[in-house]
Amino acid sequence: MKDSSNKVTTLSSDTQETSEAIAHQWMADSARTASAHDFNSHMNLISKKVAVRGVPDVELVDYDAWEKQCRKEFSSKLIEQVSYRGFKFIVASDKRIMFKTVETIKTNEGKNHENGLEVVLEKEDDGKWRVRQERILPPEEVEHDKLLEGV
Repeated sequence: MKDSSNKVTTLSSDTQETSEAIAHQWMADSARTASAHDFNSHMNLISKKVAVRGVPDVELVDYDAWEKQCRKEFSSKLIEQVSYRGFKFIVASDKRIMFKTVETIKTNEGKNHENGLEVVLEKEDDGKWRVRQERILPPEEVEHDKLLEGV
């Protein structure tokens, strides 16, 4: 991370701990609202400027596409449970937090969809932390980052 003088700065352990706590709270809220099919609360965790990359056969998922998908999945109760496991803190500033995790979506059809994710949370003008960017990780990167070791 660089400060205003363009020098590389490091985070204090307190800042990293706070950032990790924010990330873990966001994951807990995301899992809880998706599992409960609480559409409005779930979408309040998503930035209107969100961009998701790495989805097969899709260049970019934006807010409108995410909203449409959630509306469909939540109204049909397709999602039974969402959970996150594994965590790797990457970097943070006062407005952004980047981390990696693995998301598991269990459907009511008994299927599990598991994806490694690189997530960027952004503190928006209203003071709320929302996901601004996600990148679906290739399996090799999940393995390299040891996201599932010891889980």
